[in-house]
Amino acid sequence: MALFTFLGSATTVLAFVVFVGIVFWAYSSRRREAFDEAANAPFALPDDVYDGSAPSGHKMNGNRAERRS
Repeated sequence: MALFTFLGSATTVLAFVVFVGIVFWAYSSRRREAFDEAANAPFALPDDVYDGSAPSGHKMNGNRAERRS
């Protein structure tokens, strides 16, 4: 029974050490540039121009376009 208690405690301590290591890695100054670039990546995509009209053969219903037969 003492072996299971020791293994449980060791696993908890190991998981905490790994967690602290990940936090230090994420907030390290060496990673800041990569994370800033990743955070701004969605804004670097070209904007789609939407003029408010439905595609040919579609009727607008609120914010959704429905296909007409």
